[in-house]
This record gives sequence, structure tokens and C-alpha cells, in this order.
Amino acid sequence: MNTPRNDLLLLAGKIITVFMQIAMAIGASALIIGAGALLFYRDTINAEFIAESGNPDAVFPIFALFGVMLIGLAIVAALFFFFRRLREIINTVSNGDPFEPANSGRLNQMAWLMLSVQLLVLPAIPLALQLAKVGEEVGEDLGLSVDGGLDLSGILMVIILFILARVFRHGAAMREDLEGTV
Repeated sequence: MNTPRNDLLLLAGKIITVFMQIAMAIGASALIIGAGALLFYRDTINAEFIAESGNPDAVFPIFALFGVMLIGLAIVAALFFFFRRLREIINTVSNGDPFEPANSGRLNQMAWLMLSVQLLVLPAIPLALQLAKVGEEVGEDLGLSVDGGLDLSGILMVIILFILARVFRHGAAMREDLEGTV
């Protein structure tokens, strides 16, 4: 199967996946720096929170925010590898060999990565609620909107990726059988 090397859709896919990987790397860096600063300056943050709230017993939930940041880091890392696998699949299509046996494994990995993203959101919900509650207690609108749960479109994507992995595995096996008979 020969695919034109100047296919605009494949070129757009490559550019988008590279851009997304760069964005995920920047996001991971920001989360690492932010989490480190949060821990390093936790006493200062707490002192400012007490002064802002006017309550000497107030405690800013630094570890809840740190937990959200760590979960965010895990999600960003999973998405970085998701886009890496997608770029590898796009490259095989570009090279004219989409039913390369490795693509089945790549699709399977992408499905597991998307499932992990869906599941990682769940423990972040109570932590985010705790942060929103603190904002309400001090009368500050922190701009937090907590909307959690499983995303049905994300779950659908996971199922589709697992099915596509099987299709590609079957296609690669059929190609091997065909090449063996010729």
C-alpha cells in the first residue's frame, strides 16, 4: 500500500502530535516547578492565607493542592506518551505500512493510557472539592469549578482504541498469511 508522502492530513497529524507532546512537556515542567514551590513555600503560603482570611486557625490545604498537582502530572505524562504512540502510528501510515504488527500494540497502549487518564481524574475530585470548600469558607471565589466523574466520550475512546487494536492485529495477521501464500 503506497500512501502519498505529501498527504496533508498525515502532515497535520504529525504537527499536532508534536505540538501536543511539547505542550504536555511544558505542562509537566510547570507542575513539577509549581509542586516544588508549593512545598518549599508552604509556611509562607499558609501565613498569607491566615492573614487573608483573618482566621488564625485557618490552614490552607497545601497537601490537597499538591495531590491535585501530582495527579495532573500523571495525567500529563500519560497524554505525552499517548501522543507519542499516535505519532508513531501516523509515521507507519506515512511510510505506507499501517498494518505493521507494532501498531496493534501501540493502539492497545493508547487505550490503556486513556483509561488511566479517566481513572486518575477520580481521586482528584475530592481534593479539588476540598480546595473549593476552603475558598467558600474564606469568602473568596477561587474560580474553581469541580465537575468530576467518568467522561463517557473518554470511555468510548478507550473502547474504540481497544477494538482498533484488535482490527490492526487481525489485519497484520491477514497480511502475513497473504505474504506467506504468494
